[in-house]
Amino acid sequence: MQGVYKTVHDQMGTDCDEKMQRIYTLDKKEKLMPQDAFHIRRLANELNTYLVHGRVNRISQVNKDELTFIIYTKKTTVKLILSANASNARVCLSATEKEPAPIAPNFCMLLRKHLQNAEIVEIRQHEFERIIEIELHCSSDFSDCNRELHCELMGKYSNIVLTEKGVILGALKSTALESDSHRVLLPGAKYLYPAPQDKISPFDRAGMRSIFEDFYASHENPDGETVAMFLFDRVFGLALSTARELVRIANERSVPLWEFVGDFCLNEPCKPCLQMKNGVGTDFFAFPVSGGAETPSLCKAEDEFFTARENKKGFEGQKRKLESALRALKKKQAKKLQDTLERLKEAEKAEEYKIKGELLTANLYRIQKGDSEAVLENWYSPDCEQIKIPLDTALSPAKNAQKYFKAYNKHKRAKEVLTPILQELERETDYAESVSAFISSAETPLDLKEVETELIDMGLLRAPKEKVGAKKKEPVPFREYEFMGIKIYAGRNNLQNDRLLREASPDDIWLHTQKYHSSHVIICTDGGQVRDEVLLYAAEICAYYSDGKDGDKIPVDYCKRKFVKKPNKSKAGFVIYTDYKTLLVTPNAHK
Repeated sequence: MQGVYKTVHDQMGTDCDEKMQRIYTLDKKEKLMPQDAFHIRRLANELNTYLVHGRVNRISQVNKDELTFIIYTKKTTVKLILSANASNARVCLSATEKEPAPIAPNFCMLLRKHLQNAEIVEIRQHEFERIIEIELHCSSDFSDCNRELHCELMGKYSNIVLTEKGVILGALKSTALESDSHRVLLPGAKYLYPAPQDKISPFDRAGMRSIFEDFYASHENPDGETVAMFLFDRVFGLALSTARELVRIANERSVPLWEFVGDFCLNEPCKPCLQMKNGVGTDFFAFPVSGGAETPSLCKAEDEFFTARENKKGFEGQKRKLESALRALKKKQAKKLQDTLERLKEAEKAEEYKIKGELLTANLYRIQKGDSEAVLENWYSPDCEQIKIPLDTALSPAKNAQKYFKAYNKHKRAKEVLTPILQELERETDYAESVSAFISSAETPLDLKEVETELIDMGLLRAPKEKVGAKKKEPVPFREYEFMGIKIYAGRNNLQNDRLLREASPDDIWLHTQKYHSSHVIICTDGGQVRDEVLLYAAEICAYYSDGKDGDKIPVDYCKRKFVKKPNKSKAGFVIYTDYKTLLVTPNAHK
């Protein structure tokens, strides 16, 4: 078996302590999950029970690494995920809906050609390796044969390969002929299993006993972590997290580890659980562990864990993408704003040029052609002090005066043009800041969904390709709360703020932070009075979803919806309001 574990092993030196220290460092850094041969064995058995004799109804590809099979099992329709992602490689049933790629990639089309309506004959683990094989019976008007999907779940080496009679029909990740690879994964080539690891089998009792006797002879009273790292390093098929639990269970049962591991891998019944921390799944196991919540199946535990992990990673990646696009915009805006301010500052000299022109015109009789400057009394100054006016020696006094009047007119026109430009730039900058505030306060993918639409409308992101015949997407729901029987809604972004305002009734209460960008919040009154407790509750939510969420006393304005107006052609989320009152509150999400 080839993969992360083999890579680690091959890079280690001969010193056992040094090897284990490096493994421990790798685990701390990458958090290796128990997608090992031990768990894959139980997962394959579970999938075989669920899916044998099921038929492949539909095949789609979500992204470059993940396929979805819709399978009809005569009782119900289930979704099977096959992922070759380096971090989330897996084969499991899933309840999560994912949007398929707008255009099916080549491998997906190949699977549709060869596996559509195929019957699942068997799902099994290849030996004690991290490989799940799905055997399918494929029949059509032109052929009747069995084909196999080999799902290699090996970290960055994960792959999905379709074969018929041992010959490759296609692979999710093909290898180029010129690449330095020991395996050729091209159509027409013979399928070869990955090379085995340079580790001992957990079922080799004599070998297990020998390596553990040597280990204990060189380590006096080793702690559990040291033993677990040794087990992970020398025995194949076990992730480090699994090895730690095996050491713990063996100690609890007072059984020699060399004898216990093989029996446990073969005979331990599957009692899956999802290990939780602060309400979030951090690991999954096929046996009870500390902090583990029991799940009805290993597929369920695996699906919940990887779904949460992918959602978090996808959310953080999307957030970084939007923040990066917005940073680029704000940088351009700041540069343009600075340039406009400098030009406007220069245009402010218009009055100065006008005064100089008028003083020169009034004193033409005192100035001679060829003078380099004129020292005149400034009648426009309260103290009437003298002013030096530079002159062009090649021009007459009258032409010098006309030159200053031309400069005055030029700067006056520039000021007239630049003032509205500055105002528009300030509005655009303020709008960008409001979008930035919503990105910063986003906590779920839903919070970012319409923000992305805003950035597409602003020209910062390219609009995604629409799938032909795709259903019209439903609008993202508002944040919804209920307190003392009163419904409260909060917008997730500027577009939602506008929609929330349109849908609110005239006598509903509208809230927004004062001098901060924030969500618009609506209290549904149904024409009745709103108690102070409800106002406070809604104001705390409004303050939480604002620029001032890290502050203490945040001012929140509130008034009836009928006093809130949205000017024509104004930016999304921008309103003006009157007849308001203000509350000082501490931000609170009120989950």
